[in-house]
Amino acid sequence: MSVEFIGYVSAREQSETISPSGPEVDTGYIAATALLHERAGFDRALVAFHSSSPESLLIAQHAASVTTQLGLLIAHRPGFTAPTLAARQFATLDHLSKGRVAVHVITGGNDQELKADGDYLTKTERYARTAEYLEVLRREWTSNKPFDHSGAHYHLEGAHSDVKPYRQEGIPIYFGGASDEAIEVAARQADAYALWGETLEGTKELIQRVRNAAALHHRFPRFSISFSPIIAETESQAWERAAAIEEEILKRQKQIDQLPTPSALDTAGVSPELKGLPTNEGSRRLQALSARGDRHDSRLWTGVTRATGGRWNSTSLVGTASQVAESLLAYYRLGIGTFLIRGFDPLRDAQTYGHDLIPIVRELVAKEKAHSPHG
Repeated sequence: MSVEFIGYVSAREQSETISPSGPEVDTGYIAATALLHERAGFDRALVAFHSSSPESLLIAQHAASVTTQLGLLIAHRPGFTAPTLAARQFATLDHLSKGRVAVHVITGGNDQELKADGDYLTKTERYARTAEYLEVLRREWTSNKPFDHSGAHYHLEGAHSDVKPYRQEGIPIYFGGASDEAIEVAARQADAYALWGETLEGTKELIQRVRNAAALHHRFPRFSISFSPIIAETESQAWERAAAIEEEILKRQKQIDQLPTPSALDTAGVSPELKGLPTNEGSRRLQALSARGDRHDSRLWTGVTRATGGRWNSTSLVGTASQVAESLLAYYRLGIGTFLIRGFDPLRDAQTYGHDLIPIVRELVAKEKAHSPHG
């Protein structure tokens, strides 16, 4: 099994500990971040999606234009663009970038955020729409003649695209979500199933659920896991940095609680929905994990998860580069082939990952494969 590293490119510099500054769309920052990831040895970079953020497809287009090798994993929410149009948009960028596009499908777990874009469907209805959306998307990419489609959410007559994906194997679809509805869609459509960083035990359990569901459809997806590694020269320094990060986030949360208006919340770089805890299954799993304590396995840390309520992929692996690499190898042995890693200091951490972490992991994986009877 090969190993893949995915970083993170955003429209401007910001993180849980860094307030956004400058223009909403900082073309220089996008270009610099994309080039840094390419030179640091990342295979792809994620471009995130949110109902209030700059459009992910266009950010990815700019990142692709300044790089030659870096793949782009473009977060995309089904239901707001016709699937036939989205298929042509992604296929067009795939040609412009010579086959560097992948799509990360996010059905959405925050009802309030979805309503900002006019989506009032229930969770069950959203996943049913996503399943149909992806079915149409793939047909638009693969059909050599016009096709009709009649479903609960989409009705098409004579759908056809002149532009297909650049590579014969097509455009990879990554998919996340830990609920039963999400796993059923992933089993049918995902090329890679993405999960947030959990314990080895929790990860193994979720992988098995997805494998069992996918096997019913004779499918064998890859698996991706997300962490925010905290690396320092010594283990004690790494844990000191983790404590400082948590302290900074808690200080910011206290400031947010004192702000009177949603616009003030936005100024602080945090969305208004942070006032309430998310209820999606992935967040509930992280909330339950953090409730059991801050440290799990050898170096999995949930301090940020507790501070933020598990709203996103907020777990970390803490230690030296070699120690974190060994932890990633343990996940690799469970069947994880893709690691999505982003830092609290986006540029500096990406550089550290490329210089110190990624080469060690690739070396460990190469040794693992060399000693495996299956290669």
